[in-house]
Amino acid sequence: MAQILSMRGSVADVWKRRHSSSRLFRILTSLLSTEGISSQYDKPSGIFRLLSGNHSPARLSSQRRKLSGIHEVLSGHGQGGDIASHRSKHTGSPMAIVVLCSALIGSSLASALSGCSAKGGTDVKGPSPMAVASYRVTPGSARYFDEYPASVTALNQVELRPEVSGYITEIFFTDGQRLSKGAKLYAIDRQQYKAAYDQARANLNVAKANLMKAQQDADRYQELAKHDAVAKQIVDHALNDLQSAAMQVEAVEANVHSVETNLRNSIIYAPFDCTIGISLVKLGSAVTAGQTLLNTVSSNDPMVVDCSVDEKQIGRFTQMLQKPSAEQDSIFTIVLPDQSVYPIPGRLSVMDRSVDPQTGTIRIRVAYPNPRNVLKAGLTCNLRVRNTSAAASLLIPYRAVMEQMGEYFVYVINDNRVTQRRIDLGMTVNDMVIVKNGLHSGDQIVTEGIQKLKENAPVSLLPGAGKSAG
Repeated sequence: MAQILSMRGSVADVWKRRHSSSRLFRILTSLLSTEGISSQYDKPSGIFRLLSGNHSPARLSSQRRKLSGIHEVLSGHGQGGDIASHRSKHTGSPMAIVVLCSALIGSSLASALSGCSAKGGTDVKGPSPMAVASYRVTPGSARYFDEYPASVTALNQVELRPEVSGYITEIFFTDGQRLSKGAKLYAIDRQQYKAAYDQARANLNVAKANLMKAQQDADRYQELAKHDAVAKQIVDHALNDLQSAAMQVEAVEANVHSVETNLRNSIIYAPFDCTIGISLVKLGSAVTAGQTLLNTVSSNDPMVVDCSVDEKQIGRFTQMLQKPSAEQDSIFTIVLPDQSVYPIPGRLSVMDRSVDPQTGTIRIRVAYPNPRNVLKAGLTCNLRVRNTSAAASLLIPYRAVMEQMGEYFVYVINDNRVTQRRIDLGMTVNDMVIVKNGLHSGDQIVTEGIQKLKENAPVSLLPGAGKSAG
């Protein structure tokens, strides 16, 4: 009985899948109706409840009847005849019906399987090959550019601030004008500085006159002292007065230089060949020495591009600096903000003295000619450094790569079946990518249809597939 109970679940599952067998259903329905329980189990769903045990015990107990003929049905006497002729008045159990269902379902499944075997044979076909496009891996020369965010900087750039205070009285340029070294830019009110200079010059003349008088007195007293015609004290005083007058002249001369400098600084000149920006002050504006920003000037040609590169690249750029080659000029190009490429290549000019310990990068500087003034200070761009490695690389289409949990895989075709293989990727070159590890020359990989593939799945190649890029 315990074995029969354990069979109820599996029998119920089989019955659920095979309940559409009309002959089996008719036999069970007829049998149940003879025992007076057809009102509850006259449909496949009702029979399923009986097989799975999903029925009310009290209701089932009330349905117990005499189920004669069960043994005859199990022994095959009921086949081909009217099952109603096997009725009996013996008291039965619903478990007997379960046994009957198990026997009938097993017989039905065996008949179905034998029928399928007789009709279609014993061969079972596997999944049909999936048509895919492929690519044969071959080594080749991979030329690509490493790109770094960069900014354009002027070699010389100066903020103009006044060295004297006053009011702007003249502006000698137009905004954005290109100027030569020494050109006048601004004039600050010069009257007070000119007056101070004139006064200093007058004081200098007075000091020089006093010096001359002291010199004459000293000479006269020294001559008298030779004949003991004057006291020695008077001679000493005359010499001291002469020295004091000389020091006074030097002091006044220093003051003259100071006021002369202020007078000269009231005119602001261009420090080098440059382009001047938009003026930040207007005529009549009050400016303060060392504080007010008047304008900014910068050199135009050449311009430099500064960027930061990883410290791992120090050896590469150091070699470029120490051993410049003839084609180095074509290594460095810049991409402007409108995605156009600046037509003139640059040359690596300097590498910074130290690595930034916080970012682990070092700054390099590339110089570019700027004859048409296209490059402006502060312009953001991308510095492209051409990879000059002569070693052959394996390139595959990027569409063939799958990413899973931060790792990259491809499907490799072998004997018309696919195997998933892990790879390590390098730089991306247009629609191709460099493979560092995981593939070998001659491997054939899937490029289209990878979404529906599984491990060891059979595949067939589309016409024209399997070619490497030329």
